[in-house]
Amino acid sequence: MIRVENLVKYYGEYPAVRGVSFEVPKGRVVGFLGPNGAGKSTTMRILAGFLTASGGKASIAGHDVFREPIAARRNIGYMPESCPLYPEMRVVEYLKFRAGLKGLGWGERRKRIDYVTERCWLKDVRTQLLGTLSKGYRQRVGLADALLADPPVLILDEPTAGLDPTQIRETRKLIRELGREHTMLLSTHILSEVEMACDSAVIINQGRVQEDGTLDAIRTKHRTDSLEEVFVKLTGQEGI
Repeated sequence: MIRVENLVKYYGEYPAVRGVSFEVPKGRVVGFLGPNGAGKSTTMRILAGFLTASGGKASIAGHDVFREPIAARRNIGYMPESCPLYPEMRVVEYLKFRAGLKGLGWGERRKRIDYVTERCWLKDVRTQLLGTLSKGYRQRVGLADALLADPPVLILDEPTAGLDPTQIRETRKLIRELGREHTMLLSTHILSEVEMACDSAVIINQGRVQEDGTLDAIRTKHRTDSLEEVFVKLTGQEGI
């Protein structure tokens, strides 16, 4: 469903992404791991059509991200790390607006809004102004937006950032449930999240893929039961 081949992205003369290649097969939930500045968010923004690449190829559900951007985007639900919201709009108004942009008809729009507000724990704040919401609630609105059109592919960048422990636990549960219906690329700094919700992982550092495979295969290859040990070994980090 997601294919990336030798992807390159320069910011001026700085190579943020340096020949990244990986695949996310249909029905898989893949954790996208790496320290800050590794190139995770840049790669995800390219896949979602928010950035252009300097080189390489990428496709979503068989559609070339660069040659067929509209078709590719129709298959994606994207949640950025910091969700850009309109503070003067109410939650339900924003979701109606976003549903319209995604091409949902009135009947489907109403059903999907009811569904995502229920699944993302937004029922109590449906009529609240977005500008008055906490970061955790804004994250929930971003996740609801990604789910609105029921896309086959979800690209989630730090979906639990800003959530309290109870919300994190519920979001992990939701991600596991969504993984039964959607192909998912999930970026996070919390390795326990990956171990609980993901089938496989791609570890990236300094713009290059350091490891790619199922969690069991990665642990076996590095002769450890700890994904954290693998992460530290491959990225030179002292911890998460």
